[in-house]
Amino acid sequence: MRVVMLVLTFVWGMAARGSSAASAGGVLTAEEMKAVYEEVKTPYKYGLILVPEKGEMLDNPCVYRLGDKWHMLFVRFDGRGYETHLAESDDLVHWSRKGCVFKRAAEKDAWDAAQADLWPILLDARWEAPNTIQKFEGRYWGMYIGGALNGYETDPLSTGVAWTDDAAAAKPWRRAEGNPVLRAADPDARAFEKKTIYKHYVVEDPTRALGGRFVSFYNAKEPKHGQECIGVAASDDLRRWKRWGTEPVISDALPGRHGISGDPMIKRIGDVWVMFYFGCGWGGPGAFDTFACSRDLKTWTKWTGPKLVQPSEPWDARYAHKPWVVKHDGVVYHFYCAVGNRGRALALATSKPISKEANEKGN
Repeated sequence: MRVVMLVLTFVWGMAARGSSAASAGGVLTAEEMKAVYEEVKTPYKYGLILVPEKGEMLDNPCVYRLGDKWHMLFVRFDGRGYETHLAESDDLVHWSRKGCVFKRAAEKDAWDAAQADLWPILLDARWEAPNTIQKFEGRYWGMYIGGALNGYETDPLSTGVAWTDDAAAAKPWRRAEGNPVLRAADPDARAFEKKTIYKHYVVEDPTRALGGRFVSFYNAKEPKHGQECIGVAASDDLRRWKRWGTEPVISDALPGRHGISGDPMIKRIGDVWVMFYFGCGWGGPGAFDTFACSRDLKTWTKWTGPKLVQPSEPWDARYAHKPWVVKHDGVVYHFYCAVGNRGRALALATSKPISKEANEKGN
């Protein structure tokens, strides 16, 4: 606990002072980035928490707190496309499936007739807060990847918005009017997002520095090399979005080569925004999770040290990626998608080792 408090005191103190020349321009120093890493690192792999059944793949774990339980939206791929399911837990380790909450559109010619990958938005971004989902206009909100073509993430994919009055119940979420809200074919789409648009993460920015109350970070793909990088859009009502800037805020792929920086997830430690995201095609074999930091949501400093999770076990030997990070009772829980000898499954790594008894109970 003392080490954690020292790390947090350092990060918060530097954020408050903004004393270094590097920090004055929004870039974090190497010392500040190391302090963040020490706080968020999760070197202990618990293992798989949800394993696919025959004929399915699981993806995109999204964990939040509501009521007296933890809930997880996750994706089930059945060979045709994505649909979104709900799971529930008392302890963030042992999970039980509750059923499908977001199906593909029933109309055969709908833009989202084959893909329906939903995740929650407007979560409490504070690092020490339990990722509680917040209401807007009296509802809980989510965004989703939608597509009309069968297959695994078949291009083009666009963004829709959905809502529910009870994010803890295994009941269908409803599509908002006006979908899709962001498309690769939009007239204002930038060069890096003209092929397809993937997963968003939305935070509330009281300063409106990027042009709206809500700021969405999302990865998208360009047509030529299939590179994926992370861009930004802003909104005041979650349905109408205005793209910010002409370039991505996070891009790691080498010029002229395929590479991915994707699935951003954001928390806030003091005055420092921490973006967890995954990389593939650069920085090492397979897919892995890393992070970047910002003070203003505009300028991001990438971490260049050890990965937060990376392939190391038979069950995540190919990919260990797509982060979702929660801190609870002094422990950092890092949920991710693991691809290995158990297929495409959902896994967990933590900042402290989970007891042998708990591990045996879960597996």
